[in-house]
Amino acid sequence: MKKLVLGLAAAATLALAGNAQAQGYPTKPITMIVPFAAGGPTDIIARIVADNMSKTLGQQIVIENVAGAGGTTGITRAVTAAPDGYTIAMGHLGTFSAAPATYPGLKYDPINGMQTIGLAGGTPILIVARKNLEAPDLKAFVAAVKATPDKFNEAHAGLGSVSWTTCTLLKGILGTPKINAVAYRGTGPALNDLVSGQVDFMCDQIVSVAEQVRANTIKAYAIASAQRSPALPDVPTTKEAGLPDYQIEAWNGIAGPKGMPKEAVDKLVDALGKALNDEGTKKRLLDLGTVLPTAEERTPAGFAALIKRDADKLTPALSAAPKQ
Repeated sequence: MKKLVLGLAAAATLALAGNAQAQGYPTKPITMIVPFAAGGPTDIIARIVADNMSKTLGQQIVIENVAGAGGTTGITRAVTAAPDGYTIAMGHLGTFSAAPATYPGLKYDPINGMQTIGLAGGTPILIVARKNLEAPDLKAFVAAVKATPDKFNEAHAGLGSVSWTTCTLLKGILGTPKINAVAYRGTGPALNDLVSGQVDFMCDQIVSVAEQVRANTIKAYAIASAQRSPALPDVPTTKEAGLPDYQIEAWNGIAGPKGMPKEAVDKLVDALGKALNDEGTKKRLLDLGTVLPTAEERTPAGFAALIKRDADKLTPALSAAPKQ
């Protein structure tokens, strides 16, 4: 009996100690891994959101860029880290929903093997082209690529990137898998070659291309969302432009290792929500064309449902697509 009492007392002491530690979370800086190079759309959104979250948490969120393999290198490091709440990641549509169909040997399970925190923002997808491409609108562009797909060069930011994923979906809808895809090390170099006319078109997030569209250095055929974006009000939706089946929106969201303490998850969710409700942070995101998440999408369950929904949508097209 004495041993049993001592055992129960020891267990209670450990539980209290763990709870006290979790209640003190965070007691040191938090690392947020961005699985792409600095300056890209995911990096920009991560820095804006993390800046405000740090104020709520009372500890700095330090951005660490870990690029490679379409973002899967950085996400792998984040979701296999110690589940203590001090290593999290800002991923996106490609790293969470498209990666399982793109990388058969993926070392993490975005559906069942990580702790979602919440969605940070939606980023509409645009079909953009070099400014002197002959097709004046989306209907003419679609007709031209269907007639001579081998004469067009598509730029993308690497296998598994949002630009590769969303243009692969577009080519599947158009039935034009023979379009030559040119891979770059990131969105920046791909966009630079589109501006200089070295490639013909690409699909990418509004955060990346809005400034170039407004400057008329490239042209936008359509935005693949149900509504036009206030950031580019003159760009028609794909439904308005004659391609209603092409509807896809990229997004960025936060996740960490499975098994994180509930208290840490709750505090990160609270900090994310406060960041997205902050007027200054909202303006910075909206000016980029970001779509603010709904209340449900800001929760772990809502974000997890979004990841699964888009994985189910993308997997058939991505599994059958050439990996180029």
